[in-house]
Amino acid sequence: MEKLTNKEEEVMKLLWKLKKAFVKELLEAFPGKRKPHYNTLSTMVRNLEEKGFVGHEAFGNTHRYFPMVSREAYRKEFIGETVADYFDHSYKSLVSYFAKEEKISAAELREIIELIEKKK
Repeated sequence: MEKLTNKEEEVMKLLWKLKKAFVKELLEAFPGKRKPHYNTLSTMVRNLEEKGFVGHEAFGNTHRYFPMVSREAYRKEFIGETVADYFDHSYKSLVSYFAKEEKISAAELREIIELIEKKK
């Protein structure tokens, strides 16, 4: 699976949320004041389709797009790559990093431990 650009990921997040959408609906749902131009967004969606991330249903001359790759499948692929690239394949190092940066609390770590122990 190919890594998406930040803008492509933004579009995919919208499609995952909306489930199905025309380009106009994606544009309306785009966050912030700096929305892309309609044609730019349309091109990005077609590029995502060429990459296999998006499919479409035709309604005359217009298309309604939908995700072909689930959010979970994409996340699983690239979390693994991030852990490999930045944390030497160690999830322990990843969690330690967040603890040192104070991005995760002791209570949250205890919840994670409980989840792990329940899986055993």
